[in-house]
Amino acid sequence: MDPDFRAHAHEIVDWIADYLEEIERFPVASQVHPGDILNRLPGAPPDHGEPFDAILKDFESIIVPGMTHWQHPSFFAYFPANSSPPSLYAEMLTAALGAQCMSWVTSPSAAELEERMMQWLRDMWGLPREWDGVIQDTASTATLCSILTAREVRSKNAINRRGFSSKDRFTVYCSAEAHSSIEKAVRIAGIGRENLRKIGVDDNFAMRPELLEEAIRRDADAGYTPLCVVDALGTTGSTAVDPLERIGAIARRHGLWLHVDAAFAGTALVLPEYRHLLNGIDCADTMVINPHKWMFTNFDCSAYFVKDPDALVGTFEILPEYLKTHERSEVNNYRDWGIQLGRRFRALKLWFVIRTYGVEGIRAKVREHIRIASELAENIRNEKDFDILAPVWCNVICFRYHPAGVSEGEQLNALNMSLMERLNASGKLYISHTKLDGKVALRLVLGQSNVEERHASAAWQMIVRTARE
Repeated sequence: MDPDFRAHAHEIVDWIADYLEEIERFPVASQVHPGDILNRLPGAPPDHGEPFDAILKDFESIIVPGMTHWQHPSFFAYFPANSSPPSLYAEMLTAALGAQCMSWVTSPSAAELEERMMQWLRDMWGLPREWDGVIQDTASTATLCSILTAREVRSKNAINRRGFSSKDRFTVYCSAEAHSSIEKAVRIAGIGRENLRKIGVDDNFAMRPELLEEAIRRDADAGYTPLCVVDALGTTGSTAVDPLERIGAIARRHGLWLHVDAAFAGTALVLPEYRHLLNGIDCADTMVINPHKWMFTNFDCSAYFVKDPDALVGTFEILPEYLKTHERSEVNNYRDWGIQLGRRFRALKLWFVIRTYGVEGIRAKVREHIRIASELAENIRNEKDFDILAPVWCNVICFRYHPAGVSEGEQLNALNMSLMERLNASGKLYISHTKLDGKVALRLVLGQSNVEERHASAAWQMIVRTARE
């Protein structure tokens, strides 16, 4: 043991505690320019070890100014990457254990805690009791796993054996508002970007089922094999909810694999009043929800649920001699449940978070975020020179500044981009944007772990003041 470890570790914990207590004094978005950090870093590594105090000092003076502070309660951009004290405790213990949890035998506690945590999450969110789950790093990986499994189920594992043949002309379907990770998965899976069908959306930016069915029929008539449809339970742009029940019925009628992407908004399912969003879930094959977005668990932690774990394992399992163990028929070896062989002990932070807050504590925080967003959305609607551009059903608000005399089009879009850039440059808040039906929408997400009504109110006052200036 390093004789200075205990003292240095205490310094680090003190720094973390001070940082979290004083986080609101930092600018939310980093204020540096491209190359600022790089130019302060030596071009070559040191020949000899440097003292801890010097490294920590440089961390504070070089690294921290170049960080965007995702745990700042005025971080309203993208989707949050939540953290919490219990999650931090678990991450520290995970780092100390330093385990590579690829299989049951390499750390039985990691495998069995993961199995139990996925059961807890399944029941907290009201998912089918017969489903199993595994922790992936991100929703992008989970979606890729789903599409690869669909490919192998449809081809009876032939593509894994021999690769693609000229007969394998698969098509995949998602809404025009779906996340870019679906296109990336289609590319990686060898299906090809040109075989991804982006289906048109309705006025609420949700997939139109009748257009989905038309596309499936058209592809089948043209000699393609419709493979998979991805239903969004909360799109990235506006948290639009595709009609799962109707899409599920179409998928079942045509024999398509159905994956549900609920990466961010799925956490709302912890609230009984939102369980109606799961109508039609029995038609689904897989689903992903990220506790690291809106359930106070440090990145990375993506909960991936499957109806048929044998199909998943059959897609990914490779068993060289050096990985064979006698107990493998009795346990879950999660290395076979996804792409990575090496796995972190991610279940520990879920265990700490759920036990610390309890289900009711998590519900209370999620409900409060939704309440704050609902009240702020109402304030925005009451302003004559601001528009709400998408339904606000959870905690994401898509809005824009629309003063009199500025017509629809690029001038209005440019005005809102300038507004966003000026707001973010202030360091007082951080928002992001999207485009909805060609209109620039500013996105305000009320989901950071410690956001309060006062933060939302201050942000809105600043937005109005800056816009009208």
